[in-house]
Amino acid sequence: MYVHPAFKIHHAVGLAFAAARGFGHVIASEGGRPVGALLPFHLMEANGRLPRVQFHVARPNPLAHLATKGGPWLIAVAGDDAYVSPHWYASAEQVPTWLYETVQLSGPVHVVPTSHAADHLDRLVAQFEAALAPEPPWVADGMLSSQRRATLMESIVAIEMTVETVEGSFKLNQHKADADHVAVVRALREQDRPSAHAIAARMVALRPHLAYE
Repeated sequence: MYVHPAFKIHHAVGLAFAAARGFGHVIASEGGRPVGALLPFHLMEANGRLPRVQFHVARPNPLAHLATKGGPWLIAVAGDDAYVSPHWYASAEQVPTWLYETVQLSGPVHVVPTSHAADHLDRLVAQFEAALAPEPPWVADGMLSSQRRATLMESIVAIEMTVETVEGSFKLNQHKADADHVAVVRALREQDRPSAHAIAARMVALRPHLAYE
């Protein structure tokens, strides 16, 4: 992924961003043809080891078969984004652009043994259920019959990627002058898209000393 030097982020920031998002495009290749799917995932880190990402697909999904072959895959994780009009800048000679946050993870994959697939699914569910607190989390044990759980596990293939490369680009107009930075934030706040408001908030966090009101 091409990353402008002004927008490059540290790999630790990229990993944290991906882990918090937990959802992205998983992309493989078969005979030179891209194969992909939008999937939730769980990112795991351990001292002295490369990060790992686990996700699963339905057994008929072409990715299930491709995972048995191993090889490098890509996970593209997107955050908020917003269009910026040249009219919004304080300076002249500007051009249209798009602000966004994105991270790409890549590395080899393998199929998770069936005996560990249930653990993967439990970790993935717990990750997203935790965000719903104080509601009691949904857990498979006690809420699914053993037969239903067994049928569920037979219908999926769990896959793990060893993350060897982390590339991230947080394009938030870091290279623009303060006056332009403020002008764009004000314009984004006037848009009716929540994503535009989120990008404005991220820009303010970069230069909190400026007057945005």
